[in-house]
Amino acid sequence: MMAGFPPALDRLVQTLGRLPGIGRKSATRIALKLVSSSEAECGELASAIVEARSRTIRCSECGSFTEEDPCSICTDARRDPSVICVVERASDVLAIERTGRFRGRYHVLGGLLSPLDGIGPENLRIDSLLARVTASAIGEVILALNPTAEGEATALYLARLVGSHGATVSRLASGLPVGGELDLADELTLGTALEERRSF
Repeated sequence: MMAGFPPALDRLVQTLGRLPGIGRKSATRIALKLVSSSEAECGELASAIVEARSRTIRCSECGSFTEEDPCSICTDARRDPSVICVVERASDVLAIERTGRFRGRYHVLGGLLSPLDGIGPENLRIDSLLARVTASAIGEVILALNPTAEGEATALYLARLVGSHGATVSRLASGLPVGGELDLADELTLGTALEERRSF
């Protein structure tokens, strides 16, 4: 009979394995590194996790992560308030910001339409997007959603809604791989797609 990890270590591996992008092998390597580290190092990591969880909130305007509400992007007077870039999740904001080519503001939906998973318009931040479009002088809404079946369905749905409120609707240009993830794209590809966006 093959021996396994002690229960506490196995529980750590299982817990780490539930994180996105971390499989069993990666979870095992991380767990072994952690239990081989000093108590001070482990304490520092645990403290950073607790502090980040307790201090990080969602911006009431754009929905991205922040410690101040509204966030620094929404309050930056140098950014163009008439252009909103709609993304699926907060990590997509970081991906687009890394390009250094977008100077408007953002709106994080918090997911994509997926009827099979029970995710409808009422589960996303669509009402708050429409409220921003109608209450402000929004000239353009850029749909920067992942080129997946769910992303395309969500983009089509939003294009109809936003377009009926008078704003121009555009989307990222080609160059992003179909079925890919925005936050995994390199800065050059994503920046070029943003600059060469086209009308929806």
